[in-house]
Amino acid sequence: MTSRPFQQVDVFTSVPYLGNPVAVVLDGRGLTTGQMQAFTSWTNLSEATFVLPPEHPDADYKLRIFYPKAELPFAGHPTLGSCHAWLAAGGRPKGEFIVQECGVGLVKIRRDGERLAFAAPPLRKSGPLPESDVELIARGLGVPRADIVAHAWCDNGPNWRGVMLRDAQQVLALKPDGAVLDGLDVGVVGARGKVGVVGARNDDCAFEVRAFFPGNNGMAEDPVTGSLNAALAQWLIGSGMAPPRYIASQGTALGRAGRVHVERDASGETWIGGASVTCIEGQVHL
Repeated sequence: MTSRPFQQVDVFTSVPYLGNPVAVVLDGRGLTTGQMQAFTSWTNLSEATFVLPPEHPDADYKLRIFYPKAELPFAGHPTLGSCHAWLAAGGRPKGEFIVQECGVGLVKIRRDGERLAFAAPPLRKSGPLPESDVELIARGLGVPRADIVAHAWCDNGPNWRGVMLRDAQQVLALKPDGAVLDGLDVGVVGARGKVGVVGARNDDCAFEVRAFFPGNNGMAEDPVTGSLNAALAQWLIGSGMAPPRYIASQGTALGRAGRVHVERDASGETWIGGASVTCIEGQVHL
């Protein structure tokens, strides 16, 4: 075993333990895929990442991202948390942006004040969901089919199916049936007040988001999900259901307070940002 620098970073929050944690091994050289997978499962977190020297000449580092069952080509909160850890450990980007190499290719990350933001990867699949999927999701969420007011593929690595409900209160009240939704990654969004009006409920958030996916013990819920919010943003902004800049709240139903900052810039690129804070720092033996 080798002693390797390690951080556990809470993402999409500036207050420790109110976001979504990721385990970051800052030197993954020499580890096999099996060792990375075994460590990820041991952490009991939604994801762990391993920083490696870049292979692409334009990248600052390469990142391998795992969840307890397999490797992911991309994930949002691990991207921001790993970049936060890399910078805190002395990483210096080659250019204006930090450039991460991962399974989906090169991902740009920018400093946005005290936050970091990544450029959302393009959707691998878009357009409306099949009606059979929508009916299945409605049954699994326990809502009438008519309460799903919009839906779309939100596949940007994780194969999310996105649905919009009538409002945020309905999103927060959901108690999904894992037996019905088995095998599906489902992202649910609802407007907090009037769609597109930031601050409609005396806070800074326009939407409430929840993310459900198959877990080790039935249906699991992710506290705050960068990949889902990136895909939702491209769908919602592109269809005119959201303004080009907004903040989404996620994790409320789990006692968290995640805040995801979304912006589509003048060039049409979508940026997904949030604060990060290191909660654990030290060495891990792998």
